Amino acid sequence: MKDKIKRYVLVLGLLTISIVQFTLASQANELSNELLAWGFRRGENHTQPVLDSKSLKVINEYNGIAMGNANDKYVYLTFDAGYEAGYTESILKALEDNNVTAAFFITGHYLNTATDLVKKMIEGGNVVGNHTVNHKCLPNLSNEEIKDEIMKLHNAVYEKTGYEMTFFRPPKGEFSERTTEYVNSLGYTSVLWSSAYDDWDKTKQGREEYGKKKILDNLHNGAVILLHSTSKDNSVILDSLIKEIKSQGYEIRSLRDFVR
Repeated sequence: MKDKIKRYVLVLGLLTISIVQFTLASQANELSNELLAWGFRRGENHTQPVLDSKSLKVINEYNGIAMGNANDKYVYLTFDAGYEAGYTESILKALEDNNVTAAFFITGHYLNTATDLVKKMIEGGNVVGNHTVNHKCLPNLSNEEIKDEIMKLHNAVYEKTGYEMTFFRPPKGEFSERTTEYVNSLGYTSVLWSSAYDDWDKTKQGREEYGKKKILDNLHNGAVILLHSTSKDNSVILDSLIKEIKSQGYEIRSLRDFVR
């Protein structure tokens, strides 16, 4: 009789585990994998832009960052760093000279070819964020592939610098509900932006005043400003840009101190 009871308890336990696993799998499958491409409509006279509502709903649901509140004159400088083009030293110097920090979202290639600069970012108090190993579109990847793209870089940065990344920017601003939830489960906060210009195009450099005007004309409370460290123009204008942002009454803050 005791053996029958033991077998019954064992079967019941296995059945319960199966039900839980099935439920979790079903919930995961219910998350949409529709590709969402980040975008916004600029505001006028330094008002906040209108962010894409469908994408924003997903970002907010998983406690991501896109734009701060409308009441505080806080802005956040962020740089995407897919590769080193020779301008990061001057960017870091401008930040240090003006006593502000920024966030740098790096790829595996950047870490492998510019490790000393990554260490210098960290030593300067800047945030180093995860931009994946290979800059692939996340909704095209399985969860296991996403984990490899994120955690291999995470572990490599930690091994080389002792720094543990917690902020993530999806390559090309492309994501889905499924990928955002999964990134969140890996311990990361997804970071998008509310201000940007076409600084990434290396064939469109030598437009310093254009770039500066684009950024300053679109300053707004809570702005998360996307820049690229591959832009020579950004390296030239950053010092004067920071000074002008401050002169307009804005405080440049770290993502660590983000205010919703």
